[in-house]
Amino acid sequence: MSLELFLSQVVPVRTKLFRFAYRLLGDEEDAKDITQDALMKVWAMQGKMMELQNLEAWCMRITRNLALDKIKSRKYRIADTLDKASELPALHQRNPHAATERNEVMNKVHAAINGLPEKYRNIMQLRDMDGLSYQEIAEALDIDVNEVKVNLHRARKSVREKLQNQQVYGL
Repeated sequence: MSLELFLSQVVPVRTKLFRFAYRLLGDEEDAKDITQDALMKVWAMQGKMMELQNLEAWCMRITRNLALDKIKSRKYRIADTLDKASELPALHQRNPHAATERNEVMNKVHAAINGLPEKYRNIMQLRDMDGLSYQEIAEALDIDVNEVKVNLHRARKSVREKLQNQQVYGL
């Protein structure tokens, strides 16, 4: 593989790799390290890249494995907060009341997502925030496509029910 191919196909997915690593580790510096390690590993295994059908899913799997190794080696506790990489600052907040209301709603959504089991959170992150297809998620997490669909449906349903209960019953 040439440098041009690496720059055109691998480097553009590094932000997704960073967000995924950050979501797993909960630490920005460690996520940067894992992302860099993943890119180095992809470069070192460049001969295998031509055989792959989905390069992005392969990169995600490498990132996942490196992050899980880091968690095991340091006995990390995964943070329960949503990653800062997915949060976007509100542009042109003209109405402070509307901005406060939006922040409250987003805090409730984040809390509902954080209350999900890790498997559901990861699948929801990859699908709804990173925009990966079901097949790409299945390859990245090394699970069946049907399992991805079922778990995503359950995760969304659980978040929806939590938010509805908060709205209706204040729970």
